[in-house]
Amino acid sequence: MAEELNGAANAEAPQVQFAMQRIYLKDLSFETPMGVEVFKKQWKPQVNQELNTKTAKVDEDLYEVALTLTITVKLEEDTAFLVEVKQAGLFGIKGLEGQQLAQALNTACPQILFPYAREVIDNAVVKGSFPALMLPPVNFDALFAQALNQAQQQAAEGAQAKADA
Repeated sequence: MAEELNGAANAEAPQVQFAMQRIYLKDLSFETPMGVEVFKKQWKPQVNQELNTKTAKVDEDLYEVALTLTITVKLEEDTAFLVEVKQAGLFGIKGLEGQQLAQALNTACPQILFPYAREVIDNAVVKGSFPALMLPPVNFDALFAQALNQAQQQAAEGAQAKADA
C-alpha cells in the first residue's frame, strides 16, 4: 500500500531537469586609459570587482543567463586598466517554478559561468602586459539570499510607508 502511494506521488511530481546547453563569451572589453604611462608607475594596485547577472527566457524551458564581471584596477587615483566580461550560457530548466527557478537561475547558472569569466579576465589582463589576476571564488547562494532579504526589507518599508500615509 505504501509503495503504491509513493509511486503515485512520484508520478505526479514534475521531473526536474537542469542541463547546460551552451556557454559562450557574449562581450569583452579591455581598456588601458593611461596608456604607456601606467608602466612607469610602481605597481600597487587597488582592485574593484563588480558582479551582475541577467536572465532571459529564450524559449519554453530554455533560459539565457549572462554573468557580467567588471574589474577596475587603479594605481592611486588613476585607472590602470578596466576589463569587463559578459559570459553567457543557455540552460534547459524544466520542473522548477517560482522561488526554485529563480534560485537556480541566480545561483547554479552563474556558479557554472564564473570560472569561464575568470579565465577570460585573466587572459585579457596578461595579454595587456599586466600581472595575472586570479579572482577569488564567489558564493552566489549568499548573494542571492542577501538580495532576497534586501527585497523583503524594501517591501516591508514600502508597506509601512503606505500605512503611515
